[in-house]
Amino acid sequence: MKLGYQKFVEFDNGYSASIVSNDMSYGSDRGLFEIAILHNSDIVYDTGITNDVIGFLDFQGVADTLKQIENLPRR
Repeated sequence: MKLGYQKFVEFDNGYSASIVSNDMSYGSDRGLFEIAILHNSDIVYDTGITNDVIGFLDFQGVADTLKQIENLPRR
């Protein structure tokens, strides 16, 4: 990863999230973040939240997306 920000958040339902902002992430040039939804360290595309990574998120968008991931049924 290029210089920037990365944080992992784990949830009790078996999912985790990778939150990034670097020169390779969607929206970083605007000070925004990108989230990938993970299960067992692999990106998953079939959660019903998204079928890809979620880019161009501000702080509220990150918080809202993390709440959605937290509320997913156990995988």
